[in-house]
Amino acid sequence: MRPARPLQNRKLLMGVGAAALVPLVLAGCQSDSAQTAQTAQTAETAGPPAASPAPSDPDSTPASPGPTASTSPSSSSSPVSPSDTSTAPGTTTATATPSGSPGVQELPRGGTALFPRYRLVGYSGGAAEAFGRLGIGSLQKRTEEIEKLGTKYDGDGREPLPVLELIATVVQASPGKDGLHRSRTSDAEIERYLKVARANKALLLLNIQPGRADFLTEVKAMSRWLAEPDVGVALDPEWAVGAKERPGRVYGRTSAAELNEVSLWLSEFVAEKQLPQKPFVVHQLASRIISDVPGLRARRNLGFVISVDGIGSREAKEETWRKLVKPLPEGIHTGFKLFFEEDREHGRLMTPAQVLKLKPRPEYVLYE
Repeated sequence: MRPARPLQNRKLLMGVGAAALVPLVLAGCQSDSAQTAQTAQTAETAGPPAASPAPSDPDSTPASPGPTASTSPSSSSSPVSPSDTSTAPGTTTATATPSGSPGVQELPRGGTALFPRYRLVGYSGGAAEAFGRLGIGSLQKRTEEIEKLGTKYDGDGREPLPVLELIATVVQASPGKDGLHRSRTSDAEIERYLKVARANKALLLLNIQPGRADFLTEVKAMSRWLAEPDVGVALDPEWAVGAKERPGRVYGRTSAAELNEVSLWLSEFVAEKQLPQKPFVVHQLASRIISDVPGLRARRNLGFVISVDGIGSREAKEETWRKLVKPLPEGIHTGFKLFFEEDREHGRLMTPAQVLKLKPRPEYVLYE
């Protein structure tokens, strides 16, 4: 995810040279104190748009065990269980509750598990055009574009499920009053995106660029929205920096331990709220962004995706893909990101047919 133009920042990681921090846009955001006040005021008077009931899915089958699985797409059984049991590296994910169990809500287009039935296809962005394609022009038109694009990714029998990935916690150049270099998107803006997503039976993902804050705190701050069956989360660790570091001056990073802590909390939250399997995406630009990748733990209530975000020519992107998916433990799913502008500086944008030739095939394809 880019707060403005992080290409220079990405070049810093790739050894091209130092880069000055790009001014970051505040559109759609507000200070933490204002956000806290608004949340307290609106929680009693308004809430997310009501979800439409989905039909039950009696012909359900277990979810895919991991990115190398060749399971045929089909309806999936409920992933929700009273308490989360993580899947250790080298083992498969499990499902505990049969589809149609009382109280378990469904995904926008049916079923309670994301994979292997669906392939997620989406745009990322936010309130400012510089954030990505999703924030340019009419949000409804962008969603219709995603829908059309998704049909080019269904050649292997998977159903495309549109995704709107909104940058909800935005990294900032200035430290702010709390010194954390981040600002949260307003509830009104998140609700606007959710209404459009819901009207089109799409998923909304809330992208977190934490600055100096920690991921778990920022994810918990979105609890009101994560309680919805069609809202997931995406973490952007390239913007997660240390207490004495400035975003954009250095590349951020995270660890398997931190991601496991967040995923465990979210999986238990899903079980408590009787929600369908929730997308949990982590963006990875290069291997140094996440330490101890083999230590990542899959969660039965989450569709845990590592999205490979390499920039460049087709050959460079495919090389990054092979490098980053190789150490993934079984049960972690794969995603692939394309950049309308940056990738085209190195040649033609990869086509859906070319993306689907990647091994394993990406289960989430995101465009910025």
